[in-house]
Amino acid sequence: QRGLLLEGFSAPDLYAKDTMNGLAIIEDLGSESIVNADGPIPERYGAAVLALAELHKLDLPKTIEMVPAPYTIPPYDLDALTIEAELIIDWYAPHIAKAFPASGARAIFVNLWREILQEIIDGPQTWVLRDYHSPNIIWLPEREGVKRIGMIDFQDCVIGSPAYDVASLLQDARVTVSDALEMKLLGQYLRQRKQDDESFNVEAFARAYAIMGAQRATKILGIFARLDKRDGKPQYLTHLPRVKHYLQKDLAHPALAAIRDWFATHIPCVLEKDEV
Repeated sequence: QRGLLLEGFSAPDLYAKDTMNGLAIIEDLGSESIVNADGPIPERYGAAVLALAELHKLDLPKTIEMVPAPYTIPPYDLDALTIEAELIIDWYAPHIAKAFPASGARAIFVNLWREILQEIIDGPQTWVLRDYHSPNIIWLPEREGVKRIGMIDFQDCVIGSPAYDVASLLQDARVTVSDALEMKLLGQYLRQRKQDDESFNVEAFARAYAIMGAQRATKILGIFARLDKRDGKPQYLTHLPRVKHYLQKDLAHPALAAIRDWFATHIPCVLEKDEV
């Protein structure tokens, strides 16, 4: 929160806090969304993706000066990314797909992900808010520029690929972002990044976007299956066709051919088309 405010973005201001008792009084940014009954509002989604472009062009610190002690943002490292991808085997495969990959198949799955994710680790790094999607973005029309985008639920921020939050927004798990709108918004982001930095590698970002989108969708399929099976929240199952569609698009990228082949062999229903 402090870091975002210092960089000129709209996050809830902190009015008072009691650290010992875990209490805080924070600014209420309101409840005006970037979606309506018809789905994404293109103008507002455009502002949200350009806010990411603005954030990602900055040289952001890994440590935020805080009281009583500085806070170092943790890395979104290889182990964390891989463990998240494995959630699809732990929960979606047995509960939804009725598939039970053997230990050898699981080992291959993990190795494939670690190999492709290593290039993400070695690539550009920035603040990853992790839950940058419609439920956590507040529209603030009275403000200007990037400040029109109110950001909440960033307590799990890590240092990782800028492509993750872009995929989180444009492949929203709870709201259908059409293929056409996704490509339009991705194009806006890429153009802005290139305008801000001529050395920005569009092709490399598009590859990272597919990889991060696939990792995130794989994780979410596992999480939503777990929310149903373990936590008794079947309402999350309604989102599975949408997330599958995003995953299928991401897996079409040549960089992910081996992982797509793994799914075809061990959890083939992931690649089957559903009504979104």
